[in-house]
Amino acid sequence: MSKSVRPTVTSSASDRQDRPQAQPQAESPGEPRPEPIRFYGTSWVDRSGGYRVRRVGLFLGALVLTLGGALVLTLGYGGLTGAETPGWLGALVALAFAICTALAFTRQWLGWTRPAPDARVDESAFRSINVVGFVGVLAAYTLRSAVEAPGERLARARHEEALERHRRLVAKRSRNPARRRRG
Repeated sequence: MSKSVRPTVTSSASDRQDRPQAQPQAESPGEPRPEPIRFYGTSWVDRSGGYRVRRVGLFLGALVLTLGGALVLTLGYGGLTGAETPGWLGALVALAFAICTALAFTRQWLGWTRPAPDARVDESAFRSINVVGFVGVLAAYTLRSAVEAPGERLARARHEEALERHRRLVAKRSRNPARRRRG
């Protein structure tokens, strides 16, 4: 009498986090999985699982944070000018915040709308610009959330490209090998 042993599959918390939240209906076992986007998971693929509600909520939250950040900068600048500092210092601070905000906005916006170039720039070099220009980062997130999940267009393009490569590969393999000509 032989015992057949079936391995049991247990899923840990880390395995469940790696799994996508929503999958398209017609998925084959080897089909590439979409990348999760922060705050959205993979619900952006078929726009299910509260995608629209989440997008509206994140848009409103980012809008409130952007306005709050602008208020903090305004109060900080008002405190600087009220402390009887030289005029050139106030102008220099305002110019620094304006430049950093514009750079941070542009970098964030382009990061969500254009594919990254082959020569990656070290993002840690721009961390201080993003901190000083945090209102630009928040404004970019707010505006992008009004259109789609930030980074969705690029993730969708990469996912569709991977699906197309997978379909071509499967189509090549699915031909009848008995009909192949040998010789």
